[in-house]
Amino acid sequence: MEMKYIGAIIFAYFVVLMLVPQVITLANRIGAVDIPCERKVHATPVPRIGGLAIYFGYIVSVMLFVPSSTMKIGIILASTLIVLVGIFDDLYNISPRKKLLGQFAAAFLLTMFGIQIGFISNPMGGTMDLGYLAIPFTIFWIVGVTNAVNLIDGLDGLAAGTSAIAATILAIVAYLQGIENIAFLAMILAASSAAFLKYNFNPARIFMGDTGSMFLGLNLAIISVMSVTKSIAVLSIFVPIIILGVPLFDTLFAIIRRIQNNQPIFKADKEHLHHCLLNKGISHKNTVLLIYCINIILGGSAILLSNLTQNQGILLVTVLSLAIYTGAQNLGVLKEIRLPGILPKLKKVKK
Repeated sequence: MEMKYIGAIIFAYFVVLMLVPQVITLANRIGAVDIPCERKVHATPVPRIGGLAIYFGYIVSVMLFVPSSTMKIGIILASTLIVLVGIFDDLYNISPRKKLLGQFAAAFLLTMFGIQIGFISNPMGGTMDLGYLAIPFTIFWIVGVTNAVNLIDGLDGLAAGTSAIAATILAIVAYLQGIENIAFLAMILAASSAAFLKYNFNPARIFMGDTGSMFLGLNLAIISVMSVTKSIAVLSIFVPIIILGVPLFDTLFAIIRRIQNNQPIFKADKEHLHHCLLNKGISHKNTVLLIYCINIILGGSAILLSNLTQNQGILLVTVLSLAIYTGAQNLGVLKEIRLPGILPKLKKVKK
């Protein structure tokens, strides 16, 4: 990697480091403080909107060091929009529907600037051109990843560390594919996230808030769209899913739980992965470190997958799927999947 790229990554890291104390002061002054409640694990009020520091570290670096392009403009505009939505949510606790509307608007904006998934690889060989489905498919992916990262932001350092690991793995995969400009973008995001950990790791002096978690989710989705999801390699469609496995599957299992319990999908609960690990008696800090390890294992598997033959890749995806499902059930993240209306009838037949 060229020296200018390394300089830009270091620049982003130190910009975030310098800005976080200023954001802490600002948050306390305007009342952007996270108050403890039954669903949260912290015991004292903590300043939030820390995502502002991550945003400026990343965006300023992109503006200064990334070559001009239509996509660059789209990234800056969409990131700014999602950060504004996050600030309003952190300050005024807006409804999930309004927040979702902001996410859709940011995702749609990105597609207008050429950030789209035009095709996906077919596991059976070749590619599938999405055609008119390219825009809705891209929006669905971006909104999904944005929400996934937003939902795992429940422990000190969890979202920032997970994002830093995911961005680093995305950078490695992009670099191995010869897409250095995307690898560079991913490393700037990783550096910005990692710098925030100095103030956000347990015990946290500041939270990133929705300002930060949605910004990180949006940009992880952008980078995945611009790199691995456009690869024609066999099974490449699974690579970003595995890299972002912890937030994506945690969100998927949360949706399944709430549907089974006849609860609104947006209703918060305390059955996410980090909650279940805490309930097992694992300390706050060790829970975060354990999830980091899971992220690294999944990331390593994604790198391996991008270099395997089709049959080897199918075997790896199958093993990972079984491991994730079994682990989720044993930890309590996912209860036994029931088919509504079928199971009761089967029980009656048995009687």
